[in-house]
Amino acid sequence: MDLKQCIRDVPDFPKQGILFKDITTLLKDRQALKEAIDRMCAPYRDMEIDQIVGIESRGFIFGTAMAMALNAGFVPIRKPGKLPAETEREEYALEYGTDAIEIHRDAIKPGDRVLIVDDLLATGGTASAAVKLIKKLGGRVTGACFLVELIFLNGRQKLGNVPVHVVMGFEGE
Repeated sequence: MDLKQCIRDVPDFPKQGILFKDITTLLKDRQALKEAIDRMCAPYRDMEIDQIVGIESRGFIFGTAMAMALNAGFVPIRKPGKLPAETEREEYALEYGTDAIEIHRDAIKPGDRVLIVDDLLATGGTASAAVKLIKKLGGRVTGACFLVELIFLNGRQKLGNVPVHVVMGFEGE
């Protein structure tokens, strides 16, 4: 199945000059969604993963399905102020300004093998911040998995030596 055919291009969203890759068309197609989850899980089936960390918000969709398939727990990383208990916070640079993400302090135990999951790898800022949060809590990042990579933005460079698995990449389309 060609999953790229299941993704809709939306020109000029969220602003002029951006070609947005809309995955909602893939999500509503039960066969494409199953295939996407299977492909995302494939490299990790024989690995022992303790926790899957899903980055808000579409990382929750793929992360929980992957956690079930890989017999792992699921931990959400959220935007500031959304988690109810004590959190760790990591800021990261945006094109203009900064943003931040948070994780519960007790979500990852020292030594936990953690896989980061999100729908999209673009500039790598959010994923890099997630790596830092997991390491702050003593977790071991075993990899980072994305449905889509915008290759031309070179986001994986910000992840250093973290192994990256991507189902499909786009070259500035």
